[in-house]
Amino acid sequence: MTLTLAATCLFGLEHLLGEEIDALGFDRIETIDGRVYFRTDESGIARANIALRFAERVYIVLGRFRAESFDMLFEGCRALPWEAWVGKRDAFPVKGHAVRSTLFSVPDCQKIVKKAIARRLEGAYGISWFPEDGVKYQVEFFILKDEAALMIDTSGTPLHKRGYRPVANEAPIRETLAAACAAISRPRDNVLLWDPMCGSGTIAIEGALLAKNIAPGKNRSFAAEAYPAIPKGVWQNEREQAVAAERISEFEAYASDIDEATVEIARENVRRAGLTDTVRVFSADARTISAEGRRGTIVTNPPYGERLGTREEAEALYREMGVHFRSLSPWQVYVITSHPAFERFYGKRANKVRKLYNGMIPCFLYQFFK
Repeated sequence: MTLTLAATCLFGLEHLLGEEIDALGFDRIETIDGRVYFRTDESGIARANIALRFAERVYIVLGRFRAESFDMLFEGCRALPWEAWVGKRDAFPVKGHAVRSTLFSVPDCQKIVKKAIARRLEGAYGISWFPEDGVKYQVEFFILKDEAALMIDTSGTPLHKRGYRPVANEAPIRETLAAACAAISRPRDNVLLWDPMCGSGTIAIEGALLAKNIAPGKNRSFAAEAYPAIPKGVWQNEREQAVAAERISEFEAYASDIDEATVEIARENVRRAGLTDTVRVFSADARTISAEGRRGTIVTNPPYGERLGTREEAEALYREMGVHFRSLSPWQVYVITSHPAFERFYGKRANKVRKLYNGMIPCFLYQFFK
């Protein structure tokens, strides 16, 4: 059965997510802000959830249609084959978003969609009351410029929650964004990746997962594993294939921080991720780290001066970082921060700047190549 899926992502990661979807062999249909649509089959639902590094969720798209009025939303939604997924006892809660559309009241749209699905299922099952005590199918609508997409969530817990970070330090970088920063730095076996302000260790961990081609979701569960329409064997097979695709690598990463308590958190996260042989965690001051004659790349997320410390303290740190990191040349340096004047305090203009988002916080990835 051919299905249309949608993978959502943080703004700024659409290109990386699209390339990842292509590499997994899916048929990409369309890329818009924050999501990529593609075609696959039931096994692709499992593969996408297990393997995608940059996606936040994966949805089954039941249909897309114009919805310039509540009547259009109701009729379009009722026309979709909900009974192919939702059983007569299953739960189908509704949530969603409306952006730049005639229909802007999310609560009203929720009621319309819920009612339309119920009417469709009434006709399919010949009943008028649904206990909703069975499998949960989280329905989500997304209305953009008067086009509605009606979807079922297959991920459950967001995909950025890999499972290795139950406890994080204050203001952690999201795992998907950390994976993107690592990917943009092009991790390779003969180049050390070092995050000298590692916090929870997320950037180093994601860099190692990428370098060793370890699927980020292989050790967690997903909502769609409870869906009867997807054979149980699909999930086992995709996990086995993911493990078989892992590569033996000499890649090495350092995760260091000046705060001892933070280092302990990072060390535990590295252990949970199964990367103690790849990621070395230790205490160090980022302003005094030594290259030790090795080729290396710094990828780091320093304090913003918003959630961590004061803005003045962050700016003073940026100045000292700039002086010391330049002494490590020819190392490349990738710094992600929300501070709009980072380059001025760092003391050097970046070779490239990329706008990304850590959740809803706009950030900039400053890339210094030499």
